[in-house]
Amino acid sequence: MGKSLSRWRRQGKRFGIAVLFVIVGTGLWEFQGRQHQNDYTWMGVPTWDGFHPTTFHRVLRNDGFLAGWSDVRVNPLWVSYQVEAVSDDTRIGPRPNFKADWRTLWPIGTNSYSGSGYDRGHLAPNYAIAAVHGRNAQVDTFLMSNMTPQRPNLNRQLWQRLEESVMDHFAPRFDRLQVITGPIFPERYMDNVFNRVGFVEVPEAFYKIIVVPNEEAPLSLAFIMPQDVRGNEPLDDYLVTIDEIESRTGLNFFPDLSAEREAVLEEQLRTQGWALEEVARRPGRFQ
Repeated sequence: MGKSLSRWRRQGKRFGIAVLFVIVGTGLWEFQGRQHQNDYTWMGVPTWDGFHPTTFHRVLRNDGFLAGWSDVRVNPLWVSYQVEAVSDDTRIGPRPNFKADWRTLWPIGTNSYSGSGYDRGHLAPNYAIAAVHGRNAQVDTFLMSNMTPQRPNLNRQLWQRLEESVMDHFAPRFDRLQVITGPIFPERYMDNVFNRVGFVEVPEAFYKIIVVPNEEAPLSLAFIMPQDVRGNEPLDDYLVTIDEIESRTGLNFFPDLSAEREAVLEEQLRTQGWALEEVARRPGRFQ
């Protein structure tokens, strides 16, 4: 009896230690998560307006950015990051290799897009993340969980021109920018359910939201770019409101904004202060 009681006490002690480690580990994970949210988001992490399998997602934490990963779409529904101006002579490291992400439910290999006619399109961009957040963050942008199928004319031309404008034109005008970007799918899930590259559903368009996160008077630009572009179109042809992006994605951006500021930031299309006309027709680096 005494030996049995002693054994149960030892096991209880071990269990208590294990529980303590779990509690401490969970606390550190949550602390890290909050720190990431503060570093890479403004006015809250994107959420969904109403629960639905196509908008449900998990937040993946990476160096330099967060991703809202959907195991249904097998896509990041959004990627959130912040950038700031960098000097003209900023250099980044060599281009990393693509790599699979063990956190995704479905296996997405680095060659999953081969022969599909689609590029592995970055959502968190290589150059901007590397220049602002460093080498480890750059490596994380090559995770397959940061990729989504993009047509070459979009990925290599129009989308690239917008990313270039963010870093070379918009960032130097302001102290800091909040960027949220992601795919847009057809309204009816069943209309697109078999349009896939391997496991990955192919979007019909992509959005990018750029915000100057000023507490009193934030500014915003938002774009939706379809897959079937030529690549040389003016950027301002694709301007939309944030409300339109929310309507087409089912996501709620900047959920911590007050109703008054949300109305100004998300309902109105205003380009004052951005000098968009200076870069809207500028050719891209790779044209």
